[in-house]
Amino acid sequence: MSTTTVYVGLGSNLDGPHGHVLRALDELARLPGTRLVRHSALYRSAPLAFTAQPDFVNAVAQLETALEPRRLLDELSAIEARHGRGRPYPNAPRTLDLDLLLYGQTVLDSPELTLPHPRMHERAFVLEPLAELEPCAMIPGRGRVDELLRDCRGQQIERIA
Repeated sequence: MSTTTVYVGLGSNLDGPHGHVLRALDELARLPGTRLVRHSALYRSAPLAFTAQPDFVNAVAQLETALEPRRLLDELSAIEARHGRGRPYPNAPRTLDLDLLLYGQTVLDSPELTLPHPRMHERAFVLEPLAELEPCAMIPGRGRVDELLRDCRGQQIERIA
């Protein structure tokens, strides 16, 4: 069975966000045809778009998976749903957000899924934990993680665990 290295961003800022992120890491490890290789520490970050909400707890997980990108996205959405994820409006507070950041070096732009994640290169809360795992990782069409992180220095992020 052939596998692909993927990176998933995790975030939460409601109802015990630390616990949601840790439970989601356990759930990622149990996905079919998938192995949790490792994950970053947890980070606290200030919200970016809609700032009148609590800070987030974020992490990045590295997985090896035999699942195709769309199937993996469906599995991530199911985990979010089990955590009570709602989408009342864009950038709303959330119990759990799982973003498929990178699926190998796949570049994809479809109505359901864009790879790499379209805004990951602008977000310290993604780049900092990803750099902890793979500082020289390449984001297709954008550049190296460690170089992109320099452009996000003004964003508030703090390692917490």
